[in-house]
Amino acid sequence: MKKSLLIEIGVEELPAIPFLKELPSIETKWQAILQVYALESDFDFFYTPRRLLFWHREFPLKQADTLQEFFGAPLDIAYKEGKPTPAALGFAKKCGVSIDAISQTEKNGKTVLYFQKEEAGQEARKLLPDMISDLLEKLHFGKSMRWGDENKHFIRPIRFIGCMLDNEVIDFSLYGVKSDNKSYGHRTITYDPFTYTSSGDYFCKLDKAGVILYPKEREKMILSQFESIEKAHPYKIEIDADLLAEVVAITEHPYALLGSFDKKFLDLPPEVIITSMKEHQRYFAVFENGKLTNKFIVVSNAITDDYSEIIKGNEKVLHARLSDGLFFYENDLKAGLQTEGLKNITFMQGAGTVYDKTLREVEIANYLNESVGEDKALLVKSVLLTKADLLTDMVYEFTELQGLMGYYYAQAAGEDERLCRALKEQYLPDGEESDLPSSDFSAIVAMSHKLDSILTLFNIGQIPTGTKDPFALRRAAIGIIKIVLDRGFAFDIKKDLASLSVTYENIDLALVENFFLERINQYFSVNASVIQAVLQTGERDICEIAAKIEALDKMVNEDNFKTYMSTFKRVANIIKDMDIDGSVMIEESLLSLDAEKELFTVYSNVSDNEEKCYHDRLVKLFSLKPQIDQFFDNVMVNVDDEKIKQNRKNLILAIYLAFRDVADIKEITI
Repeated sequence: MKKSLLIEIGVEELPAIPFLKELPSIETKWQAILQVYALESDFDFFYTPRRLLFWHREFPLKQADTLQEFFGAPLDIAYKEGKPTPAALGFAKKCGVSIDAISQTEKNGKTVLYFQKEEAGQEARKLLPDMISDLLEKLHFGKSMRWGDENKHFIRPIRFIGCMLDNEVIDFSLYGVKSDNKSYGHRTITYDPFTYTSSGDYFCKLDKAGVILYPKEREKMILSQFESIEKAHPYKIEIDADLLAEVVAITEHPYALLGSFDKKFLDLPPEVIITSMKEHQRYFAVFENGKLTNKFIVVSNAITDDYSEIIKGNEKVLHARLSDGLFFYENDLKAGLQTEGLKNITFMQGAGTVYDKTLREVEIANYLNESVGEDKALLVKSVLLTKADLLTDMVYEFTELQGLMGYYYAQAAGEDERLCRALKEQYLPDGEESDLPSSDFSAIVAMSHKLDSILTLFNIGQIPTGTKDPFALRRAAIGIIKIVLDRGFAFDIKKDLASLSVTYENIDLALVENFFLERINQYFSVNASVIQAVLQTGERDICEIAAKIEALDKMVNEDNFKTYMSTFKRVANIIKDMDIDGSVMIEESLLSLDAEKELFTVYSNVSDNEEKCYHDRLVKLFSLKPQIDQFFDNVMVNVDDEKIKQNRKNLILAIYLAFRDVADIKEITI
């Protein structure tokens, strides 16, 4: 039998960001608890800043009865001369019955002691308090707190708990709070609780009390209000997905309001205004004709007939924030970009200062530039200035604007546009969907930053392990791969890293190479054996690796590829004990059989007209299949004549090596 279940955990206002980080795990953790307690059922999860709510439309009232089976010792051990041994008596005691209740059964070809009993499932009402307690202890929001005399921790103090199974209140206490059938509506309507008699009654009364329980409905309301504002004005509201999720999490009854600020603040870089509004006030930016306006959107959580005072209050707060920003900006412009202070900022213990890091980046940039040919003097100046904005007041206030503020300050100083843009793009790509540097010049600067970070941290033993990567080195390596492929740079993971590492005295180059190869495997979304087949050849140039993977993957995904594989696996088997790094000599005079002569002829034609395109080369090599099959069907390789035997093996080895120039075919599995 099943009935509805409503569980509500009432808390003081949840901080949005740590809550949203844990949000994807909340339902999963409750589902796991349901499984452990054998009370699995579908449910919905809702939240507001003051409550977590689980609602089961149909929840089992008890666990299912289970049949427990116990197997004991073999009969010849359980009984001696017709009397039970300690093994038999111990088994009966374990089962909680007398020896007379123990029966026998066959297991693994032997007769053994056996007992079975039916165990009744426990009532859900008795299990729910422990289940809820388990859930609250398993939720991890980062920082937690204690309150009053309570020893347990939670993200915020728990103020009310409701647990109603059908129309029965499950009675228990957790975190110093006794469960009951009372809840609270929106504070601007009333501070008094309301009592509910069922889940249906709860939903109805909560709605009347001004709380929009469903997050999706709150989001829909906000977006609808945005649309109404845009229809009434020539504005476009920038909908930041993260900010929208945060606003949904901190409101119970959202209402979007249009505010404004003094136009003089538009002298600030747009990113400064947007960052200040988003990070400090959770405001949405407003644009007109593609340009930032002196308007903003605040989503209020109040319910009132007059929102004018709320708008004025938010405008006043924003004015103070932007005044600080303008003050910082003007001071920074007067001071200009300077680097001397970087000598006083430690980059990492054992890795010198930030200034030392820029000097290392200069060396890397000069090395990379040897094959690109950008303006060397300008490149060196750019790299030296990349971290200069760390010394500015604006970046001290908004660390997420580093690089970007350097761009604006360099522009204001009249620096070359290539330098300015390189400062802006030095950290790109900085995420999975991030843009890439827009030029070779910027790409060199960005690669230099990432390469030094990887080499320096490996040099001092700060190597990512398991899921831990506190310095985002994996993302940096992926970024390097993306830049190289985007710009078409020649970058050999083995050779170039070895050349760059000469100033990193304690580095283990094998570890760094493997680290990059792991990222190669992570970056390409193809059959893993295709990647391995290419890497097994020893190819380490990133662009060449990509081209070979693309070519081989295209072949592997063709419908008839499996028919090729049986043939070319035989090729790999023939040469498995041969020296593939030595010279391969094929003496045409020793080819006596038609099948081997024909194979040699078609192979020679293919090798004499080697295609530059890897895919076309593979197509031609795979076209040898009929002649290879004919060779294996009609030619005995392991003959007594050692010269003929070796010559035939060399012919097969030559074909294998032609493949191996692109990929090691024996590594492919499909």
